Amino acid sequence: MHAISGRRTMLRDDLTTGQDARRAEAEALAQAYRTAHRGDDQAALVAAISDALADLDATEERAAATRRAVSHGFVRGRIGAP
Repeated sequence: MHAISGRRTMLRDDLTTGQDARRAEAEALAQAYRTAHRGDDQAALVAAISDALADLDATEERAAATRRAVSHGFVRGRIGAP
């Protein structure tokens, strides 16, 4: 198996331990989705993508809330500053 990294093509054996762990996690998740959908690869893929998009939306909402909180704190701090 090959992985693309920048301009250089690396063999699967060249991947770091972190990348190996991430791939193992991805394979375990893929198998869990496939099992949950009784071997229906299409349904498993759609469910995995739907869950990933929902997680992305939630993360974006939390990041936006954090930015708003930081922005309000900065404004409140500047009003009372000399």
